[in-house]
Amino acid sequence: MAARKPALDPNDVAPLSRSGYPEPYRSRVLPRDKRRLGDALGLTRIGVNLTRLPPGKESSMRHWHTHEDEFVYVLEGEVVLRSDGGEQVLRAGMCAGFPAGSSDGHQLVNRGTAPVLYLEMSNRDPADTGHYSDSDVDLVWNPPQARGKFTRRDGSPC
Repeated sequence: MAARKPALDPNDVAPLSRSGYPEPYRSRVLPRDKRRLGDALGLTRIGVNLTRLPPGKESSMRHWHTHEDEFVYVLEGEVVLRSDGGEQVLRAGMCAGFPAGSSDGHQLVNRGTAPVLYLEMSNRDPADTGHYSDSDVDLVWNPPQARGKFTRRDGSPC
């Protein structure tokens, strides 16, 4: 029997493999599959994605948010969590949380040989700005000022 709202089978949500990152960052995260479960269920205040990250790929560039809390829960496999505190392995059944406003940038990296499956959740705040922590990543995500565009740290377009 097929699920009906308010329930759904995540396999019925088409996976997306795209990124708003400009190169050279885009190729570091793609391909990856995200199933936007929150969108499929009509959620507007929180985002919920079921993400499959292939070996050798990164979830994002190491970043933090001014107004959005983020949470990840690993369902299958293991992934390396990079933050200001260093690196640690997250295995299936483990989770991590990143409070809004904390400048401790975070990122997941799949250094294994199998895909990793995890849930990622965050609140959706139109005032949010995303900052990228590593010196070699010259990006800022600033929707209120740049209409949802990435810019360089100096404000110039990417």
